[in-house]
Amino acid sequence: MRPSRAVAGALASAAGLAAAGAAVGVAHQRRSATRRPDDQVPFGSLRSAPLTVIADDGVPLHVEVDEPHEAPESPVTVVLVHGYALTLDCWHFQRAALRGRVRTVLYDQRSHGRSGRSSLENATIEQLGEDLRRVLEEVVPEGPVLLVGHSMGGMSVIAFAEQHPHLFGERVVAVGLISTTAGGLDIGRLLLPVVPAKLGLPLARRTVAALARRHRVVDGVRRVGRSVALAATDVFAFGDPVPHSYVDFVDSMLSATPFEVLAEFFPSFGALDKFHAVDVLSDVPTLIACGTADRLTSIGHSRKLHERIRDSRLVEYAGAGHMVVLERHEQINAELDRLLTAAAGELPRRTGTR
Repeated sequence: MRPSRAVAGALASAAGLAAAGAAVGVAHQRRSATRRPDDQVPFGSLRSAPLTVIADDGVPLHVEVDEPHEAPESPVTVVLVHGYALTLDCWHFQRAALRGRVRTVLYDQRSHGRSGRSSLENATIEQLGEDLRRVLEEVVPEGPVLLVGHSMGGMSVIAFAEQHPHLFGERVVAVGLISTTAGGLDIGRLLLPVVPAKLGLPLARRTVAALARRHRVVDGVRRVGRSVALAATDVFAFGDPVPHSYVDFVDSMLSATPFEVLAEFFPSFGALDKFHAVDVLSDVPTLIACGTADRLTSIGHSRKLHERIRDSRLVEYAGAGHMVVLERHEQINAELDRLLTAAAGELPRRTGTR
């Protein structure tokens, strides 16, 4: 294909995706809710002194640790792992709720936020699992750990479980999987909803690959079409009406993630197949949570995880979308407190069996 045709194709594809978002613009205007009482702390303002953990391939990972003010309520360290095109800031409400009470570790995944850029060959879910291992080695070298992953972060936790199953029950004493899956994700249907399911993924891969070759052009289109992007973010990230600030916050993280990064990780989602690896999570208290209106990792994925992880707790949030960590943060925070209690309760039993 001639360069001029490639550029035209990339622009046309980008415009087409933008047009799909424009169709929901009216919905965005109707869905806004008023600010809630717990929205007093500005998004992105919670910070701790930055640390740098070097991944196996040399990529610097930005890490922040919230230390408890006094004796922690729990001996368990909570590690929060964020999703695709987001940053550690997406855990705003969870971080605020845990801050000062429990030791909490957050980090930006490779190529996201303040972390360094990955090579193309290491932009994989498997590498994200090993990045999690490096964070634990450097920042949580000892003591019990509660791993909580949202979306791609949950996939990272599952990859880590596949790679290091012996650590579950020994170091990892509880797990939270929020709006995530271990495989079978129809990314093609998500990006190109007008394409039949059987054609969606191959066509999506070709489209994303074409756009990636002109990623600067696509990023320019994304900036110009900000109002359309906001409307699409509202509909695809949330189920119920939320304050404008929630939509702006999520969109700011999405917009700050270069399209080239999105394209690099994209093939990993279609290839993800790790349901065989989740049984090890049956050895520890495991929370599975998802909104029933999640358009990205639909509730069926969480139900399938629940079926394969014995004694896991499945919590479904009626009408909530993919960003339940924001949209239903009070309920998510309550579930994490419950999980912390269960994790702490496991420690005497596990210590006694060693």
